[in-house]
Amino acid sequence: MASFDFDQAEGLRRMLAGPKPRVVTFLSATPGDDKAAMLVNLGASLAQAGNDVMIVDACQRRDGATRGVARHLEMERHVSLMQVARQECALNQVIQQAPQGFQVALLARDGVVPRTGSDEQRRLAKAFEVMVKGQGGIVIVDGELNREGGFAVPMLADAEIVVQVSNSATSITNAYALIKRLAQEFGRRPFGILVTGATEAEAKLVYDNMASAASRYLAVTLSSMGSVPADEYLHRAARLGRTVVDAFPLAGASVAFRRLAGRFALPGMTQLGRHGGGAGFDARFNVRVGS
Repeated sequence: MASFDFDQAEGLRRMLAGPKPRVVTFLSATPGDDKAAMLVNLGASLAQAGNDVMIVDACQRRDGATRGVARHLEMERHVSLMQVARQECALNQVIQQAPQGFQVALLARDGVVPRTGSDEQRRLAKAFEVMVKGQGGIVIVDGELNREGGFAVPMLADAEIVVQVSNSATSITNAYALIKRLAQEFGRRPFGILVTGATEAEAKLVYDNMASAASRYLAVTLSSMGSVPADEYLHRAARLGRTVVDAFPLAGASVAFRRLAGRFALPGMTQLGRHGGGAGFDARFNVRVGS
């Protein structure tokens, strides 16, 4: 049986030795595989720019409607952090290296996590905290809310939260409902908005309308992260089993992902945490796609 205490001690030593990671949780109001595909391309863009990147698949549903990053990359049968919490494996066994240049960790196989407040959930949360704080770069969490309206790991409530939305009426409605639910659960705080599958003009309209409604009716500040356009090269790259930034570096989507990655990697950027301000994401919509 693996020694969780030993592995935890090693993680704590790494945590004290290096800089704190930047943790960003992505939620989505877009259908199916959209978020996982977006995060893989974002992770690859960050890695290409020289950043240390880990993507944690914390999706909790495996009903075919939701595909996390690990499943998207066909890495979902690997050992999970839940097994570390159960002392079935060591922490370093959970972390996988993806060919796209970033690391991948799975929170729980088949998305099955313990109920909120249970001893097992507390052990999972501790294992997650040790793993994340042992990182020195950017930790992206492919997440979703549980049935109680919270996260599988409480630490995510203190991280930056970004909501992905498209320009469809259904997606916009779902995104607003998600932000309302987040505000009710975690209190007043800023949230980032990333618009995908839309032109720059369409994305600006989506963001402006959502920001106005959130400010007026929820007293919540939204900050724009920019947009990624609909691009046939995204689908071509996916069919090749590659990221668009690798296969088609001059495509409009590739330009957008590199600029998005650049905003993540800015040194000294103020973060959108529970107690943070909104300076981390420029409130102006100034990402020009495809130029």
